[in-house]
Amino acid sequence: MKRRYDMPFGAECREDGSVRFRLWAPAARGVEVCPADFDGSKLIPLEQRDQGWFEVITDATKPGTLYRFRIDGAKEVPDPASRFQPQDVHGPSQVIDPNTFEWKDDGWRGRGWNEAVIYELHVGAFTQPGTFGGVKERLDYLEHLGVTAIELMPVSDFPGKRNWGYDGVFPFAPDSSYGRPEDLKELVQAAHDRGIMVLLDVVYNHFGPEGNYLGAYAPQFFTHRHKTPWGNGINFDGVESRVVRDFFIHNALYWLTEYHLDGLRLDAVDTIVDDSTPDILTELAAAVRKAVVPGRKVHLILENDRNQSSRLRRTAQCQPQAYDAQWDDDIHHALHVLITGEKDGYYSDYTERPLDQLGRCLASGFAYQGEISLYRNGQARGESTGGLPPTAFVSFLQNHDQVGNRAFGERIVTIADPCAVRAGVEILQLAPAPPMLFMGEEFGTQSPFLFFCDFEKDLAAAVTAGRRNEFARFVRFNDPNARKGIPDPNAESTFDISHLDWHVIEQPSHQSWLRLYQKLIKLRHQLIVPRLSPPCGIHATYTADKDRGLTAQWEFADRSRLFLLANLTAVPLSAVTSPDFPIIYASEQVRQNELKQGRLPPWSVVWFLKS
Repeated sequence: MKRRYDMPFGAECREDGSVRFRLWAPAARGVEVCPADFDGSKLIPLEQRDQGWFEVITDATKPGTLYRFRIDGAKEVPDPASRFQPQDVHGPSQVIDPNTFEWKDDGWRGRGWNEAVIYELHVGAFTQPGTFGGVKERLDYLEHLGVTAIELMPVSDFPGKRNWGYDGVFPFAPDSSYGRPEDLKELVQAAHDRGIMVLLDVVYNHFGPEGNYLGAYAPQFFTHRHKTPWGNGINFDGVESRVVRDFFIHNALYWLTEYHLDGLRLDAVDTIVDDSTPDILTELAAAVRKAVVPGRKVHLILENDRNQSSRLRRTAQCQPQAYDAQWDDDIHHALHVLITGEKDGYYSDYTERPLDQLGRCLASGFAYQGEISLYRNGQARGESTGGLPPTAFVSFLQNHDQVGNRAFGERIVTIADPCAVRAGVEILQLAPAPPMLFMGEEFGTQSPFLFFCDFEKDLAAAVTAGRRNEFARFVRFNDPNARKGIPDPNAESTFDISHLDWHVIEQPSHQSWLRLYQKLIKLRHQLIVPRLSPPCGIHATYTADKDRGLTAQWEFADRSRLFLLANLTAVPLSAVTSPDFPIIYASEQVRQNELKQGRLPPWSVVWFLKS
């Protein structure tokens, strides 16, 4: 089976063997294709079309041809819609024919979102090879673990040999350090063979600082009217923004079609500024929903600091109108404060009543649903989550941000009591919201995950200084000499120590963590997942008491009830009331005779289920 997404730009192979090149260059007077294996006398001029477009159809190139565009007879640039950059961001693009790959997963229709147990990973650091093939080799392990989806951190081509992926500049091209396009397709197909979905993190809020040539011939792609943390905003709502909007909408459809991915996670959409109606996020979701063939399950997930519940609304049949879910930072922050006691930065919004905020997250998704955020200078944050199911909120104890944005990339097991961490895991893996793991947490890895990149010299120095200065507001790093100890993001050693150490998995302590996750995920699939459909019929309540712990209860459409009893303190609780339900899981330190007498040990969790 062949899969190809036809785009209105870039290099498109045609059935007759010719290649169509198309570029939007409204600031250019002339554009030529420069095949890398031709001399300067064999440039191929593009014909100028309306509204800034240039186009040519030629049989002088073929699949595999390396090429650049020459702007106004001078500057040579890669194709912004390149399907592959074999020589990195400053090198030539390559003509790719997607029809050369033979798909064998035509029976795959995806999995329901209620089944989601997500495993986030960085392709370069997940295995020692750091390739799509390396991830493929670990799929049997992930299947045995019980995850139903892997979420790849961004793979779009970035500068250098190593990067988190959020500095990508070629949104359609898998980075060559990970492999070729067909290698990513092989990974997706192999995952589908094992019943595992593949989700991809995409970045539509900015381009990276190195290798983006759009400003030279299409300055209309950006606007000074809107600012982002990375500079001028992308022009989603100004004059000539139609092409810009289409560029990203086609990108989403391209990944879902040509690579048969099961969903996308849109990075930091709160930094996208768009005053038009409908805005780009609404239009993109509508385009995806319209394009998906009946019976195929495709999922859209947001990262959105604004907690805009309106983007997660459901239809009368409980289907997502636009987006399936959002990463729930609130539940992470509240739980992190309870487990570690940390109060710096954004954790300051969760220090006064973290147990109550955790309970609210478990019962209704967000802790902030319009309340004032002191960390955000007294601004109201969030919208009411009324009517939304728990499946609209992705929960996690670790992810790339919450580990990697720490100065030394520490894993939570190295900064908190392991018993406290275990209690957090026991809550999130069995609560109705879809849980997400960050690579290696399931075996209690202590391998750090640091911020790393590989920029050119001047930019590298600026990024290193900027990274270290980010921590100046922390007491620990007030002294500039202390900040010098923060690992250099551009050093190859920073990337090397961020690789997972798979050898430790055989050690007893790490095996214990792995068995815990396997047990909880198995229980989730057996007892929780079947009750999450239909998810809109779930009703939840909670109580939080500093002296008596946390309780939460969910009633499902089949009238069964799930009950959580948790002590998230370092001291035993007494006078605890348990429901008259069967216990389906209890922390290993819980004794049933003590529980019947109303006593609950420190850092302990008990789950009850009445069918």
